[in-house]
Amino acid sequence: MTKTQEQLIIENEELHSRLRETEEILSAMRNGEVDAIVISGEKGEQVYSLSSAETPYRTFVEEMHGGAVTFNKEGLILFCNNRFAEMVNQPVNRVIGSHLKDFIVPIDRLNLDNLLAQLTHRKSGTLMISLTNSTYLKLSIRLLPAYLQGDNYILVATDITELKKKEIELTELHRQLKLQMVQLQDLRFDIINAKIDTDVANKKLEKTIERLVKENSKLKLNKEGLKARITKKRINT
Repeated sequence: MTKTQEQLIIENEELHSRLRETEEILSAMRNGEVDAIVISGEKGEQVYSLSSAETPYRTFVEEMHGGAVTFNKEGLILFCNNRFAEMVNQPVNRVIGSHLKDFIVPIDRLNLDNLLAQLTHRKSGTLMISLTNSTYLKLSIRLLPAYLQGDNYILVATDITELKKKEIELTELHRQLKLQMVQLQDLRFDIINAKIDTDVANKKLEKTIERLVKENSKLKLNKEGLKARITKKRINT
């Protein structure tokens, strides 16, 4: 169908409007005012980071003190920074492509599964775990946003080995103090019982002494009476 002049004018204005928007976007990208662009497609909205914007963030992740990891729902590690590789005592190229659970002691693998099952895009989680190399980590885990492959997770790991050692030392010290308290209590009971026994023995001894004193007094009286009778008999004789 032949388009009317009015339709052509409207289309021309729409094209000019889209052209202006495109030029504004390009200008913003050139001036570093845009970090990423969102493109709608059959798979929904997808975000594309600009290399100039991505570089400082990647540098930050690589140089951060904590370990950083992205992994999928099967636990396959898709990315890790150098710090996390140091934590597991493996080179980066061997960590990427391995499974996260390979580095975690068996007892904590189940805890990790339980945590991941509870996570949503609005709910993150933390977990204390022990690695097979005896390193203790605090993990902060959350799902990536839907437009950033929402089936994958991002993990930030903090080395808490020294804190865990202090906790173990304090727990052991607390155990020893409780044991000493029990021993002191038992000793206190023994002292109380010994005092009771001593008091009973002292009372028995006092009664025995009192009885002996009375008997001694009687003996003295008997002895004096006997002397008096002997003396009287001699006088009479």
